[in-house]
Amino acid sequence: MHRRRWAILGVLMLSLLIVVLDNSILNVAIKTISTPAPTGLGATQSELEWAINAYTLVFAGLLFTAGLIGDRVGRKRVLLGGLVVFGIGSALAAESGSPGQLIAYRALMALGAAFVMPATLAVLMNVFERDEQPKAIGIWAGGVGLAIAIGPITGGLLLDHFWWGSVFLINVPIVIVSLALMVWLVPDSRDPNPGRVDPVGVVLSVVGLVLLVYGIIKGGQLADFTDPTVLVTIFAGVAVLAGFVIFEMRSDHPSLDVTYFKSKVFSAAMAAIALVFFALMGVTFFSVFYIQSVRGYSPLQSGLLMLPLAAAQMIFAPRARLVVDRFGNKATTTGGLILIAATLAAFAGFEKDTPLWVIEVVFFLMGAGMAHIMTPTSVVIMQALPREKAGSASALSNTFRQVGGALGIAVLGSVLSTAYRTGIEDKLTVLPAGIRDTAGESIEATLGVAEKIGPRADSLVGSADSAFLHAMHVTALCGTGVALIGAVVVALFLPGRPPTRQQGKEEQELVTASE
Repeated sequence: MHRRRWAILGVLMLSLLIVVLDNSILNVAIKTISTPAPTGLGATQSELEWAINAYTLVFAGLLFTAGLIGDRVGRKRVLLGGLVVFGIGSALAAESGSPGQLIAYRALMALGAAFVMPATLAVLMNVFERDEQPKAIGIWAGGVGLAIAIGPITGGLLLDHFWWGSVFLINVPIVIVSLALMVWLVPDSRDPNPGRVDPVGVVLSVVGLVLLVYGIIKGGQLADFTDPTVLVTIFAGVAVLAGFVIFEMRSDHPSLDVTYFKSKVFSAAMAAIALVFFALMGVTFFSVFYIQSVRGYSPLQSGLLMLPLAAAQMIFAPRARLVVDRFGNKATTTGGLILIAATLAAFAGFEKDTPLWVIEVVFFLMGAGMAHIMTPTSVVIMQALPREKAGSASALSNTFRQVGGALGIAVLGSVLSTAYRTGIEDKLTVLPAGIRDTAGESIEATLGVAEKIGPRADSLVGSADSAFLHAMHVTALCGTGVALIGAVVVALFLPGRPPTRQQGKEEQELVTASE
């Protein structure tokens, strides 16, 4: 047991803060970045999806390898190197001159973040004894909630006073402070028997995911999933991912050890994480446009409105283990997913004049549901593998979270795009033929065109709001269905609350089943 373990946890949470902070800040800045220059970059909805997914796909694709490299060369070195790359990527992203540059620099940031995230949890598992690990993981999960809370408010304050690039530049001073504290406090650790790096597996997983997500986003952009380009790209992505799984099953040093999934408990926990982030990331994407474009709130007000979501995570994440102790993993996680499904269904009833207190209650309940999913599933996953495999377990957990989130943004973003374009198409006849296609891409595109044309297009604003609200309702119901599927999976396969005398025995069986 390390004597400075709680101080080390604080440093690890600061490192984690910037990785999570970056995405939560970006959520508030989405509308500003989609505004034409000089205010923003004039990014289309598909380019915005790529700005988010370039980060999540590179992050997810490299997490497992980053965990293995940390296990091999030392987690402290990997943390320091990852933070430096993340800081450089942040500085470059702040100076992007086009959506394409922003997408590229976000990918560079993800390269650094991929080495930070698994190493933080691996170091945590190494400095805390098993009986303190659930408490430490709960605080670690609460740190994610803190980052989600700080992100939108910080982003709103920055956008009120500075240009859009400031939401990335803010990462640089945090990186510098984290590096100094890490050099001083964090001990190095490594796996005595590390796995070999699997470059073929990494390439196959990243290529497969990029093809799949590209096809889904393209289908939403065209509002036509039967387009040959869309179908070929999606099927190619699925085929490459199938090849990845087959290769990993036959490899003697896989980047994704599929034998872990022989444990139903482990698999169910992974599925729960992937499905909840699929639903939540997709909903977060459209809620920003609802709050800022339809309701007319500023980025700062938007950030403050999302505060209950983060506050609930901060309140409940460290205490969720107490609920698990009383009711067990199955009841706690199933309840969390049902609560998430209910809050997503509530979005399907939101209109332009829905009272703010209703929205705030829904965000708070969403955060509470998430806290009662993330803490128990993280504990199940981390304790399902031996301590020396902590980097691998952390990487796997975060990979599924990021892949779930990326697919959520792609799939639900495409549902939103398709439903919006279908709803607004026949109202665009007041516009010149040459700009109708661009105006139908998103609510921001429609409002931007309407503003340029002036009084002739005034009727478009009301039509854009109505089309977006309908699209949001459809998308929210899709997210609800996904969360309910997660609840069924968890209810069927996660363990209930075992009798006290059998707890140790069952934990040992879980480790054995996962080896």
